[in-house]
Amino acid sequence: MPVPASSVPFSYRPHPHLYEINTWAWLEELSAKYSRRIALRDVPTTEWDEIARLGFDFVWLMGIWERSPVGRRFFQLDPSSFSGFDQALPGWKLSQIVGSPYSVRQYQPDPRIGSWADLDHAREHLRSRRIGLILDFVANHTAPDHPWASAHPEYFIRGAQEDFRRDPSAFFLQETAAEPILFAHGRDPYFPAWRDVIQLDYFEPAARSALIAELREISRHCDGVRCDMAMLVLNDIFARTWSPLLAGRKAPPREFWSEAIAALPHEFVWLAEVYWNCEAPIQALGFQFTYDKGLYDALRDGQPVEVHARLAAGVAAQSHAARFLENHDEARAAATFGAARLEAFATLLATLPGMRFYHYGQLDGRKIHLPMPLAVAAPEKPDAATRSFYERILQLSNDPVFHSGQWQLLEVSSAGDDTFRNLAAYQWLSTNARKIIVVNLGAGASQGRLRIADAISPALQYTFLDQLHDVPYARAGAELVESGLYIRLDPFRAHLFAVTPL
Repeated sequence: MPVPASSVPFSYRPHPHLYEINTWAWLEELSAKYSRRIALRDVPTTEWDEIARLGFDFVWLMGIWERSPVGRRFFQLDPSSFSGFDQALPGWKLSQIVGSPYSVRQYQPDPRIGSWADLDHAREHLRSRRIGLILDFVANHTAPDHPWASAHPEYFIRGAQEDFRRDPSAFFLQETAAEPILFAHGRDPYFPAWRDVIQLDYFEPAARSALIAELREISRHCDGVRCDMAMLVLNDIFARTWSPLLAGRKAPPREFWSEAIAALPHEFVWLAEVYWNCEAPIQALGFQFTYDKGLYDALRDGQPVEVHARLAAGVAAQSHAARFLENHDEARAAATFGAARLEAFATLLATLPGMRFYHYGQLDGRKIHLPMPLAVAAPEKPDAATRSFYERILQLSNDPVFHSGQWQLLEVSSAGDDTFRNLAAYQWLSTNARKIIVVNLGAGASQGRLRIADAISPALQYTFLDQLHDVPYARAGAELVESGLYIRLDPFRAHLFAVTPL
């Protein structure tokens, strides 16, 4: 009898490609496409084949866990959410408000999505195509109707009546036979409380143990987890956020993440959503990958200097960065960056060290951002040019040199003006390949001289084949050594050169 693929530890290439899929929305779209109700077990093999064809190493099936009826009802009765729903799905119905996937009632697949067996079936499809499965772990909070709220209220941050009177919106009131329990809503300290969740207590040892037990169970069905707002449960941040309700209790001796990572198999993959410059501390606790929100912000805000600063970091640190142009929390890349900046920024995303992170719908140029509580967004016609470019850059970046080669940042100097400061350049080297990438981050034409003298012979001629545009350029080795490679790029354009001696 053959051994299931998922029983073998998953190994992946360096600088992997991740594909995030909003599972509920995907299943709704597939149901419409095939004119029948499709749950996870029913996904046609052609859909898994298409994901594999694009060269992804991981699929993150976002939002598979059981959603909260209490959380769903909150959004159904929340007029402040309706304008976002109107934009995403004009004419939406109350039945299409399904609740947030980050208000988890239980860590078991939602009935709309399937069962544990169905999830394992999907994982087998992925693993047979050499793709690992990532699932969510929402560390900071649970839904108000999670079974622990009744069975183990001590697992949560709670307030007294005077706390409630000061800020009733910060608490979820649960009636009991005795006094009501006032559970604190989960929160990021810089924003109002999230009204559809309640806050776990990370200074309570029993709660930590229960969460690690949940992670052990989850790990039996996937190859890694994406951890929501991972920095919120760091001891110092948790203490600052909740000190008024901690009654002077001290932090545990170890960080939760170091305990959790030590408790799971060594090969298990940990991806952290993390902000506030907490990437390095989170990586030091054992996470292989952390969000690079700083790079995203610099690209969005048009800050080439900040982009250069992030690319100047050591390659070891960059190899732990998860680079993205969109995800379920951010606006769609096509709406944020537009077609004009696609070539430069998508080339950058695809060829930098670290995890290259793509979002469902991004490849087709979708512009509608789906609010998390909605089941699905309105249909959009794929943008052919966007799709064609992503297909090309994904194919090119699947070349082994972008995974097993050595990355090196390259120096760009002036070619007569200061526009060279808009150019970002680097190379990937292996024993049989050299790829040079140059990106214009600026809104104007930019020029510069690129220094690539190492391993260049002044006695040879070289071909620089721009694989993005299928255009070859012949250059003399003597010029490259003496003056550098002259580059001129129009706004937000890019070169991806395959360099070969003649």
